[in-house]
Amino acid sequence: MNKRAWTITIMLILFQIIAFADKAVLGLVAQQAIPDLGISTVEFGFIGSAFFFLYAIASVLLGLWAGKVPIKWVLVAMGLSWAVLQFPMFLGGGAAVLLVTRILLGAAEGPATAMSLSSAHSWFRPAERAMPSNLIAIGSTLGPVIAAPALAVVIASLGWRWAFGALGIIGAVWVLVWIFMGSDGPFGSKFAAKAGERVPDESPTNSDEPNDGGEVDRLAAFDSQHKVPWKALLLSGSFVVAVFAGFTNFWTQGFLTTWSPKYLAGAVNLSPELVALVFTFPWLFGAVVLLGLGVLGRSLMRKGHSVHKAIGVPFGISLAVAGLCFVLLPATSGTTSVVLLTIAAGCSVIYPMAPTAMAYAAGPKQRPVLMAVLGGVASVGAIVSPTAVGLFMDGAGYRTPAPGTKDTAEMIINMTAGVNQSFGVAGALLLLAGVLSVLFMNPDKTASRLQAKYPVPNV
Repeated sequence: MNKRAWTITIMLILFQIIAFADKAVLGLVAQQAIPDLGISTVEFGFIGSAFFFLYAIASVLLGLWAGKVPIKWVLVAMGLSWAVLQFPMFLGGGAAVLLVTRILLGAAEGPATAMSLSSAHSWFRPAERAMPSNLIAIGSTLGPVIAAPALAVVIASLGWRWAFGALGIIGAVWVLVWIFMGSDGPFGSKFAAKAGERVPDESPTNSDEPNDGGEVDRLAAFDSQHKVPWKALLLSGSFVVAVFAGFTNFWTQGFLTTWSPKYLAGAVNLSPELVALVFTFPWLFGAVVLLGLGVLGRSLMRKGHSVHKAIGVPFGISLAVAGLCFVLLPATSGTTSVVLLTIAAGCSVIYPMAPTAMAYAAGPKQRPVLMAVLGGVASVGAIVSPTAVGLFMDGAGYRTPAPGTKDTAEMIINMTAGVNQSFGVAGALLLLAGVLSVLFMNPDKTASRLQAKYPVPNV
């Protein structure tokens, strides 16, 4: 294997870990921050949603920028912004500062997955992209896994504000390393083949990949696609389904990063130490799912199967399983609820598979923008989810306890009722998204149809 390609992949995995740790920190500090800042659960949910207010706009704008400059420097700018925006809360900011910094941080993190995948894809040939893509996606799930126990220790020993400070320092270190180590690969937009030309023959992966006959021509065609009208690409059935599926993925992320720790502490009655541990279960299970689906996708792609069968169908089945488990959750309690939440959330935090699949529908020059737009629009799910859950809880009669006090038994019952309502909504959305993905997420067909319908390059 080409060591440089996999070194870059490791750096991008770390990039994703930091990004999702930044998201998860809000939920981890909820118990202490809500009373200290003097805000209600609805207001805290609003702050959780605020992270995604500029997510979509920033995703599109940075995606367009990434089509004009090396992705390396896009990642530098993003990482530096993440680090700087952690320090205002570390230095004593209040609720208003938390709101503003979360909005700006969300804007800076909006295209993180799209840019990470674009960078990784520039180092691997089409048949080999499923595995590094899913490894990067695993970085997304490992962020909260690593952050939860580590930040729990920081919060317990130094206070909740130090959680933000620690993330700022870690982000700055990553940026410094990436400046010296990062670069774009030979299959990126900078080196994109013109319409009708073949991609480079050099492979940064194992030599056992098939490299002759129609299979190479079929795979090379993905990186030789000419530009097609954006309207046709964004209104294609595959893209619309990918957006809806991504919406459900982000809905789950919004719940996990904002409300999951409080739900585990109250409804499941876990100690703070166990909350930090159990909080990691869905993300760990999601990592296992992504690894398994990555191996499956790589194997199927190398055997000549379509992107639909290799990525779209497994993605849809996973979402359907998640939806079913969410629907069943309200009827459970205790250990059973932890198990179902782990499976439900783990099978639904696999969003990067959606842009990975859709990347095959466009050529290298349109690919970063396409993935960024997908992530930006889908992120609306994470805007809605935290506030929606807070409203469900408020509607069920839950009220925030006074500073220094704990939830009463009545308030815990009310909170559980509200969260269970949100589980039913999440389950229905995921089931529908899973079925639609299995049936209609077909980037191969989309690419062939658009390339044939718009044969003139640079439309």
